[in-house]
Amino acid sequence: MRVDALGNPLRCILTGGQEHDITQAPGLIAGYESQYVIADKGYDARSFRQSILERSMTPVIPPRSNRKAPHEYDVHLYRERHLAECFINKMKQYRRVFSRFEKLDARYLAFLNFAGTLI
Repeated sequence: MRVDALGNPLRCILTGGQEHDITQAPGLIAGYESQYVIADKGYDARSFRQSILERSMTPVIPPRSNRKAPHEYDVHLYRERHLAECFINKMKQYRRVFSRFEKLDARYLAFLNFAGTLI
């Protein structure tokens, strides 16, 4: 899920439960220009950080605990990531989202987009 600086949804990509989030990271930042990319530790991959830097954006991603050479990040700016978490919490207020009644991915994604529009 990608949100803007106000917590409004911009892009949602649906993946399987067994798939890692980093696989969809390039698709989430594609087509957008921004100054910073704020993400959690799950997005801390060398290739993703490099692609962010090549686009002249600043990655604000804390290092994973198992990194041998941890990198620096802006802790105060990282606190703004709560906007994405708050948006996900608002989405889960819809019963159809948190219980996932739809069996088809396209229908579930359509309802996610609809609920994001309502919010």
